[in-house]
Amino acid sequence: MRSLKLSFVVLASAGLLLLGACSNQASEPSSSNTNGGTTETTGKTETASKTETAANSDGHTDHSHDTKSKGGQVVESGKYHLEMVSEEGNATHLDFYLQTGDKHEAVPNAKVTADIQSPDGKQKSVPLTYDASGKHYTAKLDSSAAGQYQVKITAAVGSETVNGRFNFNQ
Repeated sequence: MRSLKLSFVVLASAGLLLLGACSNQASEPSSSNTNGGTTETTGKTETASKTETAANSDGHTDHSHDTKSKGGQVVESGKYHLEMVSEEGNATHLDFYLQTGDKHEAVPNAKVTADIQSPDGKQKSVPLTYDASGKHYTAKLDSSAAGQYQVKITAAVGSETVNGRFNFNQ
């Protein structure tokens, strides 16, 4: 009977340790995973606000809240800065900023596609076109389903592929 109790205590302790490790892993985002020229971002998505985009008092720019932020959802993926801004109206307008380097310079020569899942579960792939005057990629969605949309944006930059995951509500 004593060995049965000891076995139960050991098993319960191991289960709690495993549960604690899994919950800690789920709460901490990974930055990115590079594999054979493809960068898949599974990490932190944040929304930058206009007040967060100011420079520090010493004049140094805080890169976690860069001055070039457009107020959308931001994903850092390796050397790339990805930001998506959605605007609602008669149709949803998506603006996607693909930038690189410390100064967040626009990347104009990428092939960008958004894989969008609507709240009703339907999926479609939408190509984004580059707007040279705004230095970003853009697409217009004619979708009327209300709810949260899941968006995976894939950008092919030369031999590299960069992915970012975003969402928006309509």
